[in-house]
Amino acid sequence: MTPPRRQPARRRTAALATVPVAVAALLGAAGPAAPGTTGAAGAGDPYFPLSGNGGYHVRHYGLTLRYDTSSRRLDATAVLTARATQRLTRFDLDLKGLKVTSVTVDRATAAFRRDGQELVITPRHALRPGRGFRVAVAYHGNPEPVTDPDGSADGWIPTDDGAFVAGEPQGAMTWFPADGHPKDKASYDFTITVPKGRTAVANGVLLGQHTAHGTTTFRWRETRPMAAYLATATIGKFRVERYTTRDGIQVYNAVDAREARAAAPVLRELPSVLDWESTLFGPYPFRAAGSIVDHAPDVGYALETQTRPVYDSAPDLPTLVHENAHQWFGDSVSLTTWKDIWLNEGFATYAEWLYTEQHGGRSAQRAFDALYARPASDGLWAYPPGDPGSGARIFGTPVYARGAMALHELRRAVGDRDFLRVLRAWATGHRGGHGTTAQFVRLAERTSGKQLEGLFRTWLYAPGKPDSP
Repeated sequence: MTPPRRQPARRRTAALATVPVAVAALLGAAGPAAPGTTGAAGAGDPYFPLSGNGGYHVRHYGLTLRYDTSSRRLDATAVLTARATQRLTRFDLDLKGLKVTSVTVDRATAAFRRDGQELVITPRHALRPGRGFRVAVAYHGNPEPVTDPDGSADGWIPTDDGAFVAGEPQGAMTWFPADGHPKDKASYDFTITVPKGRTAVANGVLLGQHTAHGTTTFRWRETRPMAAYLATATIGKFRVERYTTRDGIQVYNAVDAREARAAAPVLRELPSVLDWESTLFGPYPFRAAGSIVDHAPDVGYALETQTRPVYDSAPDLPTLVHENAHQWFGDSVSLTTWKDIWLNEGFATYAEWLYTEQHGGRSAQRAFDALYARPASDGLWAYPPGDPGSGARIFGTPVYARGAMALHELRRAVGDRDFLRVLRAWATGHRGGHGTTAQFVRLAERTSGKQLEGLFRTWLYAPGKPDSP
């Protein structure tokens, strides 16, 4: 994600004693639900306590959506294929603001009620541990975005010709019932019907489209594991470009005509950017790629929606590099808790620095030096990137810029060869899964043979401006 234009308030938080202690505390806060027969109402994330749910794992989402751009009404059915991880007499899904008309569990009518952002479901029969089951939810309404702790909007954001759909960190629940924390990843099928003349763009590969009776239906499939916040169903009047790269990646670009001229020269660089990133980070982790360039001036950010980043306007080249670096760092390798957001944003920011350095621009060292020259009172030093302190701060400057500075200090400490080995091993070793800061530190130490705890403690967890490097 590129930083929101509307920046959150910042205050300094206390340093944690050591990296392992910090991560242990983080994982403890996000531990498994207490034993019982009721699935927890959240995944235990300290920043977003109600995000996600306990007691089950979703394997697949089948989303059938019909959206009328005039009335802004969504009629939908979501079918979730899941597996119980404990005995369940009741479980929750995250869903906000839409009217649910029916719920079935394994085709049997289930009781349900609403409790804030929770859809609380009571199946007719208890689900035993390890059992696979299917939940079907029929719902409708006028989806609206959620306001995040930093004041920005995410989720289903209506536009003048459709919707800009970007769900980080909690917006998936504004348009489909989900286990919404990134700890739970699944495959997806989308069937999206929109008025003729509109295009609906989701994740993965386009399986087909069909126009009849004044509407067009698009079918998309993402087979690789995906966190709910990375799903999209962006709708608008788009110019579409399709091609396949020499590596067999299916590219689908959808561009609002109002942004087409500015976007064209940047989007032409996408194949070369993906080639460059694949050389550094390992093979591209998905079958599809591309861009959704919308005209959404009130949004204020871009997002790395899996396989196909969505931009609120024509991106510049650094933004293209940043959002596509997230396909490795954030999308394929996902967070375990939102405290570790620097593993997404610091890495994508440093990818920008590397790209500039290797394509005739300023070096990463000069980028580091320019940031380090900022006074101790600057917002860059307001809080440590490894412990932002709240959901209001996860998209702030320290997470992006100081997170990238931490990686540059790692590079200086271990040398270019081992540094690039670490980045590649991180992306390939955790491909399709999750990672934590503690795991990254262990990988860096194992690869380099050096003790790096002090470096990471200083750059990720210490308050204020670090001493001169």
